[in-house]
Order: sequence, then C-alpha cells, then structure tokens
Amino acid sequence: MYKNGILAIILSLMIALSFSGCVDNTAQTSGETVKTVEIVDLAGRTVEVPEDVEKIVCSGPGALRLVTYLQADDMLVGVESCEQADITGAGKQYALAKPYTIANVDYFKTLPTIGTQFVDGLNCENIVNVNPDVIIISMSTAEVADNIQTKTGIPVVVLDYDEFESFTDKDLADPLTLLGKVLNREERAQAVINFFADAENDISNRISDVSDSEKPSVYVGGLNAAKGSHGIESTSSVFAPFEVLKAKNVAESIETKKQVYINKEQLIEWNPDIIFIDIAGYTSVINEDYEKNPEYYESLSAFKNGDVYLIYRYKSYMVDYGTVLANTYYIGTVLYPEEFSDIDPEAKADEIYEFLVGEAVYDKMAENFEGYTKLDLN
Repeated sequence: MYKNGILAIILSLMIALSFSGCVDNTAQTSGETVKTVEIVDLAGRTVEVPEDVEKIVCSGPGALRLVTYLQADDMLVGVESCEQADITGAGKQYALAKPYTIANVDYFKTLPTIGTQFVDGLNCENIVNVNPDVIIISMSTAEVADNIQTKTGIPVVVLDYDEFESFTDKDLADPLTLLGKVLNREERAQAVINFFADAENDISNRISDVSDSEKPSVYVGGLNAAKGSHGIESTSSVFAPFEVLKAKNVAESIETKKQVYINKEQLIEWNPDIIFIDIAGYTSVINEDYEKNPEYYESLSAFKNGDVYLIYRYKSYMVDYGTVLANTYYIGTVLYPEEFSDIDPEAKADEIYEFLVGEAVYDKMAENFEGYTKLDLN
C-alpha cells in the first residue's frame, strides 16, 4: 500500500508537469550548469530555454513591439537595423507608425545590429557575438526556427502574430502569454492582456443601448498592407475597430475575411454614410487619386457631406495593437458622439501609448501624420 501510494503521488506530479507545459532540466553552458524549462512555442515546437532569461534578441514583424509591451527591452543585446530608423529622417514615415520605436529609438541605436528586417535578414554570426540566452522570432516556420537554432546553438522561440477581430482575441493574448512565460514577465503580460480586455469592456458598455437603427453605415479605405499603401479600394470585412464598436461595416458581406480589395464601383453601390481612411493610404495614394478623379469621390455621400475621417496607420512591421485601440476610441467618438462625449481621442491615445510603451507619443506621431481629424478637401 505504501509503495502504491508513493507511485500514485509520483504519477500525479508527472501529469501536472505535463499539463503545465514546463519541465525542469539542466544544461551545461560555458562550464556552468543552467536550469532550464521546456515551453511549446506558437509554431508547435518544444524548446528548452533557460529558467532565468537575462539576454535576448528578437526578429520579425511585431516581436520587438511585444517585448516593449512587456517592459523587457532592458534584456535586449541587439536589434534589427529597421528598428534603428531615424524618426526625423528618410525613414520617419515608417518609424512614426511604430509607437514603440518612437519611445525607444535612441536606446535601440545604442545596441548592436543583428540583421536588417524579417527573419531571413538575420545575421547568425552577429547573434552569436552578442550571445543572447534566447532568440525570439515571429511569423516564421518551425523549419526556419530549427535552422537558426542549429546555426547559433541558441534556443529559438516562435511567436505567432496576426490581425485580430477583438481585443480579447487569442491572436492577441497567446503571443503575450508565451512571451511572458519565456521572459518571466507573466504578471506584466497578464496586465497587458487585461488592459485590452478592460478597454473592450468599456467600449461595449458605452454602446450597449445603441440600436442598429441608430447606427450609420461605415467603410474603411486605404488600409496599408505588407506591400505598402493602397487606395480607397483597400478595406477589411472584419476591421477590428468596427467589430468592437458593432458598427455597420458595408464590407462585412464579403466572403474573404480580413483585408480585401474591392472594385471601386462596389463602393459607389454601397455608398456608406461615413468613411474612415488610413492616413498612410490617404497621403500616399488617395489624395492624388482624388485630384485626378474628384467626380468619383464626390459621387459618394460621405465625401459630398463631409463625413470622411482620417485614422492612424496601424500596421507598420505588423499590427500595432495600441494604435488599433486608439483608432477604435476615435472612431467611437465619430459614430457615437454622445456615448463617447468624455473621450478626447488624443489624450486617450497617449494614455494607451504610455501604458504600453512607456511614453505619450501622440504628438510625435502627429508630426508626420495629421492626427485624428475630419478630412477637409477644400
């Protein structure tokens, strides 16, 4: 009986460890014994990482953004050169769409360069030279991660990072949770997840009594993508701010979800009451297109009635969660002015950025982009 009891206890402990996703191990590093744990990354790989990570590098769209959200940028021993772009120089339009870069660019410039941008721009020799405990990469395959790990001899953890439909979406929470576990920033990771969830709850409460009959029809155009800025026909059928605000998105009937490109005549047929335009798409494409073909735009009620509004570019080296949230509050003030009467969009944006990246950067972003405003084409 005694032996059976001991076996039962051991078996219970083994089962508990298997469900936790972490297993204690030890590894030899430079003659020292390092305690390690096993994690399962978002590429489905089981990776053995140090229990106490002190030094990291990260590569790929959004990886460094999430590191700054977790206040773990003090662990960095190198960054990609794209994160060192001068916010006052030629790369400012790219850099100024990344609040985490604005808040940290001077610091990033002091760090060694580990590559250019994207995982295929990594320089494994440079990584080995700065000797991180872990390499964090995003939007990559298990095969690529294994290859980097083999070349460097350093554990590689893959984050998945994509568009999301709400601020409680697992596509937002999962990479933060994993990163928090790897970097021992679990409390901060949960605080960030809660911050977004609380904001969505606040927005939902504000609009809970708004009936569908009171809601105007809306459209978002000029959304930028991986290949740069686009015209009025670039939109999204599941645009997160519209989803959270329960807005009447005229593009929601499109079967292809997320970002899509419509025929410009389709927009005339839809003829939404209010149009929002990504400022990057407006300054790069739509403004010039309007000058060439004003008749097209003036055939749309929103342009004719002056109900066109600019929102911040929210995708630069992947989606910026903070800017999506700031955009959502601004759009809320336009669609539901009474319910959002206490919201100053600029102050709300700074509140969001200060929590996420440690600095109120709205004014610096507005140096390159016009800021939240109604479009004046006169």
